[in-house]
Amino acid sequence: MSIDYGELIDALAEAAREAGEAILTIVRGGFDVEAKRDQSPVTEADRAAELVILAALARVAPGVPVIAEEEVAAGRIPAHDDTFFLVDPLDGTKEFVRGGDDYTVNIGLIERGQPRAGVVFAPATGMLHGGTVGAGAWVDEGRGRRAIRTRPRGEEVTAVASKSHLNQATIDYLEAAVGACGYISIGSSLKFCIVAEGRADIYPRASPTSEWDTAAGHAVLLAAGGVVDGPDGTALRYGKQAFLNRAFVATSGWKAPRLEPFLEPFSGGGDLPQGV
Repeated sequence: MSIDYGELIDALAEAAREAGEAILTIVRGGFDVEAKRDQSPVTEADRAAELVILAALARVAPGVPVIAEEEVAAGRIPAHDDTFFLVDPLDGTKEFVRGGDDYTVNIGLIERGQPRAGVVFAPATGMLHGGTVGAGAWVDEGRGRRAIRTRPRGEEVTAVASKSHLNQATIDYLEAAVGACGYISIGSSLKFCIVAEGRADIYPRASPTSEWDTAAGHAVLLAAGGVVDGPDGTALRYGKQAFLNRAFVATSGWKAPRLEPFLEPFSGGGDLPQGV
């Protein structure tokens, strides 16, 4: 199908905002927390947001398959070729359950194994990031879209680290790759967006994630001039077995050392990983 990417990114932004409002409605009314098979948390907000997004994508991109986190958890995975959406309706559920504001709604479009367009919306703050590869990235903080771009790597490097998933392998990798560096700690896919905005230089993840955790943020970062490599040093690709990423390194555009030597053996099977 022919895609108008300008119209699509606007539609994705609107869908993400609608899903964010569904989440906030549930927050205002209170919610229970359940445990999925892998013991990661899931709430009514995850499911409500995903239903909003699925309905919106059916309207704006009929015929494009949607791989969505809660649908996959329920065993519903549509047949797909090399063009499909990846949806995480509420990334950073742990932070969400704790009452934090660094959780996000994520919608990414994949073409031929690579992110092409995506939006990352933080309902609690109203901040919306978006990007289309080849057309640039932007952030909307409530006053309209402002273009964003990664920064060149300087002598002083800042790394973005996960609140919930920082491990020794990540620390060892950063010591070997960049030496002493500053840290920004934040949850969810906002880590990609911080690098895309030029506020940090590198975001390594030395443990598994699901592809829907990373697709939207990856698209924003690519559109802003960054790169995301898999553990072997080649570009991180999508549509892999079980939609799993073993690990990755995102940078502001420079080539980082391979992450693979710092990782434990990984079979690619087992339970789904628990977000970024």
